[in-house]
Amino acid sequence: MQRAMDRLSGWVERHRRLVIAVWALALVAAVPFSLKQTDHLTSGGFNVPGSGSERVDAALHSFPGVQSDRLAAVLELRSDARPADVRAAAGRLRRAARQVPHVSLPAAGGGLPPVRRAGDRRVVIVPFQLVGTTMSQSADAASSLRRKLGVGKGTRDRVETHLVGQQALWAGMQDLSKHDLAVAERTGFPIVLIILLAVFGSFAAAALPLALGVGSVTLTGAAIWGLSQATEMSVFVTNVASMIGIGVAVDYSLFVLSRYREEIQGGASPEDARQTAMRTSGIAVAFSGVTVLISLAGLFLVDSTTIRSMAMGAIVVVTISILGAITLLPALMRILGRRAYARGRIATITGLLVRRWRETPRRRGRSHPDLVRPDFWHRWTERTMRRPVLVATLTATVLLVLAIPALSLKWGDGALRQFPQGNETRRGAELAAKVEGSGAAGPTLVAARFRHGTAADAHNRHAIQRLAEALRRDPQVAAVSPPRPSGDRTAALVAVTPRGDPEGPGARALVARLRSGDPGQEPLASVARVTVGGPTAHVEDFKHLVSGSMWKILVFVLAFSYVVLLLLLRSVVLPLKAVVMNLLSVAAAYGVLVVVFQWGWLDSVLGFHHLGYINTLTPPFLLAIVFGLSMDYEVFLLTRIRERYDATGDTRRAVSEGLARSARTISSAALIMVAVFAVFAGTGVPSVKEIGLGLAVAIALDATLVRLVLVPA
Repeated sequence: MQRAMDRLSGWVERHRRLVIAVWALALVAAVPFSLKQTDHLTSGGFNVPGSGSERVDAALHSFPGVQSDRLAAVLELRSDARPADVRAAAGRLRRAARQVPHVSLPAAGGGLPPVRRAGDRRVVIVPFQLVGTTMSQSADAASSLRRKLGVGKGTRDRVETHLVGQQALWAGMQDLSKHDLAVAERTGFPIVLIILLAVFGSFAAAALPLALGVGSVTLTGAAIWGLSQATEMSVFVTNVASMIGIGVAVDYSLFVLSRYREEIQGGASPEDARQTAMRTSGIAVAFSGVTVLISLAGLFLVDSTTIRSMAMGAIVVVTISILGAITLLPALMRILGRRAYARGRIATITGLLVRRWRETPRRRGRSHPDLVRPDFWHRWTERTMRRPVLVATLTATVLLVLAIPALSLKWGDGALRQFPQGNETRRGAELAAKVEGSGAAGPTLVAARFRHGTAADAHNRHAIQRLAEALRRDPQVAAVSPPRPSGDRTAALVAVTPRGDPEGPGARALVARLRSGDPGQEPLASVARVTVGGPTAHVEDFKHLVSGSMWKILVFVLAFSYVVLLLLLRSVVLPLKAVVMNLLSVAAAYGVLVVVFQWGWLDSVLGFHHLGYINTLTPPFLLAIVFGLSMDYEVFLLTRIRERYDATGDTRRAVSEGLARSARTISSAALIMVAVFAVFAGTGVPSVKEIGLGLAVAIALDATLVRLVLVPA
């Protein structure tokens, strides 16, 4: 491996200008496509192949006039709005509907629906017709309508337009995610620059990792745009790719650049320092990056467009970050020369003052010239290894205590509760709920395909009517539509409107009862195959798909991570130890998420509004990403310890020196990661908040309690 890295480094050294030119051209070409990366992303992608909700969606085409989803415009009238303002808004609705596929408005012959009261507001609710669409097509139609109507841009002609319906919520989530991503990137990059300036003491050196971070995110944005032309990509891919890209690209560059500067300070020439940095930290970056890629590849075991597209974006950004760290970074280090390793004047002066202060005598004999005082990390390691069993037990106990709440983890999903109070999308849904009831936005659909005969046959008609009557008596049901026969009359469809919103516990319990063979279904189940669908069923099917796939992801990640580390460390025990340590970090992060987002213990401190569950997307991504990123520090630390062991043959000394030489870099890299993830934890979407906070907690625990305490012990 070292020979291969030496050949690559030599080639980069000889063709450094060509390498930089290729990267520069790629970045310039990527910018316009990166700016358009969200144009073809979908707010759908949550369908579950083979599920009951998917089968109902597929069967809807045989029911003439039945909509797969409900989509409507809510015209919120100001107090001074006139009829002419309402007519102008209706005209905008008609023009937008003509421009969006699969969408139409009812014929205007009957005039506009009446003005209705929603609390102290006056509203007009205009339903759209969505015929022959899948769930993803409905979500895309809702996104297009939002753009055409200028939803979210305030009042126009004394009328503000909202879009409501279950897929309209996910379309609104798409816009909110874009806004949060822009805010996070504007906040995250300056924070990273400040930390890098503190670490390197030089603007030129600090700019190198930051430049690779910006470049990786930009190139990934262009790749996302290209992938979205060929396959369905979720809108959440941009947040995940940016979150991981900023942290990983900066971390990988930091590892290599820190080793390069360390070798320079040890008296090596710049050429030898670069070669050593690439043969050590460069290889560690490559192997840890491969581990991250393998962990992310485990997400492809979930048959979900959303999860697979998010994994794809993360894999692209990590791959670009690895390539940048082992090709572009050494070329830039060579071009910058002394500026890549020399400290700036301010940092040099500050360092001299700190050193003078530290060397000031505090008691007799403290500043004796023969007294060599070990640095902090040597002292830390010596204390840790003095009582290794006690230290390891206490540290593991802390992590296990943090992980205990994870045993109560409750899965959940939905869009409405993720919007902040006062958000335009949430306000529109609340106005419609006041007028029509909360459940009107997403009725549950019960499809029955008769085993014999048609819907007109007495026994079939009687069975479907008995189901409708039983549902009308259900306390969680607000309304039941008359049974509608299919075009060939071999099936019937009943739409059930829940009393609560489609994402609430009442609607979920209703779907569970319908699927479990509620007594009211027995007559129908004896004559037909009954399938339950609709928005609530989609959410439940997606939740069961992901939660049921977690064991596959875990086995995949554990097995392949072990194999990669086995090849790198050439040890059977060390990879096993690394896998166990990473599991502790992941479990502790899960526990903290449950405390914050499910139990809401820190709502008043963090300003969060807990949902009472953990979003379905969070656990698999946290497992894959944390497991991969934790390996970065494990690989970096263990390769330094192995390096010192090969030089000294003394395990205790190797651990002490390896930790002392890598602890500062690990701490700096972890601080950058935690800062970036914490920025995303402060965004407005709880599903992104959860991933951001979970990653920040996991990396903080991993870089402190695990790598700097548990590993040396």
